[in-house]
Amino acid sequence: MTNATSWDATYDTIVLGFGGAGATAARFAADAGARVLLTDAAPNGHEGGNTRYSAQLLGTGDDFDGAKKYYKALTAPMKLDEDMIDTYVDGMVHMRDYVRKYLGVEPVSAKKDLAKIAPLPLDKAVFEYPEYEGVHSYDFTTVHKGMFDAALWQILRQKVMDRADKIDVWLESPALHLLQDPETKVVTGAQIKRQGHTYNIQAKNGVVLAVGGFENSQKDIQDYLGASHLGVLGTLYNRGDGLRMAEEVGADMWHMNNYEALGFLSGMAFKPKQGERARLLLTPGDSMFSGSIITVADDGSRYFKEDEPNRHGHIYDHGTWRIPRTNVHPHLVFDQSQYDQFKDVEKLPYPKFLDDLVSADSVADLADKINADPEILSATVNDFNTFAKQGRDYAFNRDPKTMRTFDDGPYYAIELTHDVLNTQGGPRRNVNAEILDANQQPIPHLYGAGELGGISANQYQGGGNLAECLIFGKIAGENAAKPKSDSNDTTTASATDASTSASQTESKPQLTGSNDLVADETPQDIKVGANQYLGSSSTGIGGKVVVRITYNSDRLQNVEVVQQSETGEVGGEAVKVLPQRMVANNTYDVDAVSGASVSSRAIKDAVKDALSKVTH
Repeated sequence: MTNATSWDATYDTIVLGFGGAGATAARFAADAGARVLLTDAAPNGHEGGNTRYSAQLLGTGDDFDGAKKYYKALTAPMKLDEDMIDTYVDGMVHMRDYVRKYLGVEPVSAKKDLAKIAPLPLDKAVFEYPEYEGVHSYDFTTVHKGMFDAALWQILRQKVMDRADKIDVWLESPALHLLQDPETKVVTGAQIKRQGHTYNIQAKNGVVLAVGGFENSQKDIQDYLGASHLGVLGTLYNRGDGLRMAEEVGADMWHMNNYEALGFLSGMAFKPKQGERARLLLTPGDSMFSGSIITVADDGSRYFKEDEPNRHGHIYDHGTWRIPRTNVHPHLVFDQSQYDQFKDVEKLPYPKFLDDLVSADSVADLADKINADPEILSATVNDFNTFAKQGRDYAFNRDPKTMRTFDDGPYYAIELTHDVLNTQGGPRRNVNAEILDANQQPIPHLYGAGELGGISANQYQGGGNLAECLIFGKIAGENAAKPKSDSNDTTTASATDASTSASQTESKPQLTGSNDLVADETPQDIKVGANQYLGSSSTGIGGKVVVRITYNSDRLQNVEVVQQSETGEVGGEAVKVLPQRMVANNTYDVDAVSGASVSSRAIKDAVKDALSKVTH
């Protein structure tokens, strides 16, 4: 601990992390009467953590006994405290009531209402582990008849917006340290970096640590998961900050080696470019695992059953389901016949798939190009051909109907990566969402929620993480809002590596009362010329979208997106492409951009709104 410094601002409650758990905690803290600061490292338009990228499915139990049996089967042979299990399962059993009461919408049952539109059949999605006792008591709840569309996240975000008088939101403002009294161990606040300054912010009643996991920290991925790298499917801003902050104040850790993956080949994705999210492919078609095609490890050998239905990246492994051993540069390898299948655009996994291939006339030459062992890759292909001819895959028992012998070439390969949906490891918490120290005692005034220190261990069932965000987010927010008898309401604090207080600098921006969400969505002074009209929509993944159209002589002559906070690598494509399509087709009703359905819909709604104002 270093020298005491002055507080730069004071709140009742500080919530670190603006994803599903943080949004929930902030909302319920505000409802309990607290003045709340909600911060996030992500810039405007990228907030939301993994919640905004998820399928929007909430784990739900039809009955307590069945749901508890199923959850304990998933966790086995690991064991959790019974009271933690009961709290979590009880929350899932009452999930529909929660959605109705607190989110203000009528809950939708996946089993009853989504079977026809879900991208996966029920036995692979809702009943992810159909062989486990209690599985049929499990369900998904959604907030409407849809998924993978940020609908839940938009509601959680709006609940924060609706409480702007009680919740200040700081974006692009990462927390650096928790502030802790060196004698009482009470967590008194947090040190936050904002707009080039470092501030010490006091929390009189509690701090909620909900900054997500460590998917984007290569160091933590190596240290805890034993992988050199993993392709990130969710937010790019979960960088392990919560681990460091929790460790500094003496938190105990749990579930450090647990994580989830997702994708068409046992939690694998095509390797993304540096700094980009991995491309999620749930249903790419049979060409990924049917025909003369195999997945090979670093040395050129096969290392799992390609047609294995994976369960959030887990594949069957001697009686249980585990994430497969990760490799540094795995590849899909296939022949000319398979290439000809891929050339059908409808079967391409993504538009530039063919451009990213490497090829060679022989298997040995291909091995050299992908840094594999030529002898091993050649033997692998020969063995596969033998298995295909004999009608039995003696290595991994792949369905012989999916196997075709390799032809005489040329041969092709494309690099894959093991991916990560989210990590579970982090500070251990109890039923009150209090973060515990090494002696299993609560660290005063410190709470946790969400994937940082998540409750899932061993095998994972879809919908569990979002359910946890809502269940423990509410508990954490309400408890962090309660006034404490041991509150250290003073004008000084101490912080690990604390820098000079901003109050000692020549200038500092407004702190309390500042809200980046409100500022971003306040209507801008947008000029409108002759035959021009403004339209807006609040359905964007990043909030409000405003467009300016030029309409003359019964034609849509121009469409400009003049205000938006959509995700750059996803919504940015819709912002660029959709206006051109609309002008070319003289209508707002054009095809959405693949992978950007939410942003596409918001832009279309905004243009429709603008067209409704056209006077003839």
